[in-house]
Amino acid sequence: MSQPRSRRTFLKQSGMVAGAAASLSIARGAHAASRNELKIALIGCGGRGTGAVNDCMNAAKILNQPIKLIAMADAFEDRARGSLGRLQREWAANIDVPEERIFTDLDNYQRAIDAGPDVVLMASPPGFRPREYAAAIRAGKHVFMEKPCCLDAPGYRTLVEANRQADQKDLRVVVGLQRRHQAGYLRGIEEIHEGNLGDIMFLRVYWNGLGGGARNLGPRPQDDPEEMRYQVRNWGSFRWLYGDNIVEQHVHNLDIANWVMATDGDPRTAHPVEANGMGGRVRRGNYGDIFDHHFIEFTYANGTKMFSQSRHQRGTWNQVSEFAHGTERTRGVSVGGGPQLESGNPYIQEHVHLLKAIRDGEELNDGWHGAVASMTGVLGRMASYSGQVVRWSDAVERGPDEGPERLAWDAKPRSLPDEDGFYPFPLPGVTAPF
Repeated sequence: MSQPRSRRTFLKQSGMVAGAAASLSIARGAHAASRNELKIALIGCGGRGTGAVNDCMNAAKILNQPIKLIAMADAFEDRARGSLGRLQREWAANIDVPEERIFTDLDNYQRAIDAGPDVVLMASPPGFRPREYAAAIRAGKHVFMEKPCCLDAPGYRTLVEANRQADQKDLRVVVGLQRRHQAGYLRGIEEIHEGNLGDIMFLRVYWNGLGGGARNLGPRPQDDPEEMRYQVRNWGSFRWLYGDNIVEQHVHNLDIANWVMATDGDPRTAHPVEANGMGGRVRRGNYGDIFDHHFIEFTYANGTKMFSQSRHQRGTWNQVSEFAHGTERTRGVSVGGGPQLESGNPYIQEHVHLLKAIRDGEELNDGWHGAVASMTGVLGRMASYSGQVVRWSDAVERGPDEGPERLAWDAKPRSLPDEDGFYPFPLPGVTAPF
């Protein structure tokens, strides 16, 4: 039976000390409570980035926290300007983004960081996330970053080092794994950790649905000089930018499984040690270089199994959920009730937790479980693509770099169309994991 833990211990170990109870507030030096205006910058101005600013503004309104958006950055000018226009219609009094603080091109992130924000919101294609996060932490900025946080092993190692620096610099980090900021999951995980289900025998997690960014691209010319620009525009079809659905979307459910297994309170140790599985692609057309279905059996250090499904196929069973099977009970991880939070919307609540932690000097670094959950997806993808058993330690140390050798508009991505104009995708049994 799992050892019962106090509510205080649970909240601290789950990374939620930043907002679940006012009595847990921990004042910390230079970041002690302040109502000074917070300046924010947005990197990645698509729908999710625009949504992140909206959520942050709503959180600031709940907390009566003065806030101002001062800079925006995107690889494409039309996206930056389109986002700015939408935000100005809703939050005109909170927007101060003059022409000189609209940054475009592939180096946009550094210029936005250098523009003087206190907080950086990151919602660019996930393949860019590790370098952006590392740069923000080096500059001493608090961070909200969307999931997933990395798409390959080199990116994971970058995140781990940045997380260490964030801890050393007393910075606050929240990751867009909003279930961590949702009352039902907080209560459900607490009960599981207190032994409500008995010993956990196995877990089932699903992201089976239509979502995702991949679309039928049609045949492509082999030597298009605009290939890099094309792939960044259509990032949901390419592994180095999207990670495949097992990483980009299913990361939510994998994170819940890791959270269930984090009984010692250290998110750095709550991950599977091994994965094997299968997957492939049945959709006809040119959907980049990713799969449309994965089934993975993950194994944790104590032998507990997590069975994972992620699929993007029309006309198939939809399921997005997580289930824990214990020796005494089986149930979905999220339950009714839970702590009283400032917002019933977890997308807003995650920003409430971030802003409160900054204002009140509370410890908060979601970067650890964000990195681990993302790498869990990468581990499963490596097993699915190769058809081999892949160990966590090998994946972290030897996993390939999925990004281009050089990031520039005139550089070539690793995945290029073949002579028929189609992007080659992995073949289990042929594609090697390393």
